[in-house]
Amino acid sequence: MSIKSVLKMGHPTLLSKSEEVSQFDTPELHTLIGDMKDTMTYLNGAGIAAPQIGVLKRVVIFGFENNVRYPSEDSVPFTILLNPTIEPLSEDMEEGIEGCLSVPGLSGSVPRYTKIRYRGFDPEGEAIDRTVTDFHARVVQHECDHLDGILYPARIRDFSTFGFIE
Repeated sequence: MSIKSVLKMGHPTLLSKSEEVSQFDTPELHTLIGDMKDTMTYLNGAGIAAPQIGVLKRVVIFGFENNVRYPSEDSVPFTILLNPTIEPLSEDMEEGIEGCLSVPGLSGSVPRYTKIRYRGFDPEGEAIDRTVTDFHARVVQHECDHLDGILYPARIRDFSTFGFIE
């Protein structure tokens, strides 16, 4: 496995829709997941999507115990999620500050559903079905947006909240 370069906002791949994973438990899939994990860990990310390293497949990983980028947030269990779907379980949305490995040095306030159900598969093809809230729900929605070619700045409502972190 290796640390990959993360594509930055403006790269056309980040605006493209990803293809579903059709074969589970393959060496290529495990290599992709290993590269994503190494890259996310190296960059202190809360999550990463395959398109961010140039692979247009519906694969996201997320999770952390403690994260220097989000020190006040509760931990999120490490998850490898393939072909995800998201179902909002409430109309309630909350604004929250987000950053992104593909939009380095910037952050902004983004509205997200506060309670969702997400479904998909693990790398071996076993079903995943979880109901989550708060920051866990935010992370999943952020990462899954990447699979549809959406970066978080496209969801910002008030651009007075968007700016450089430093």
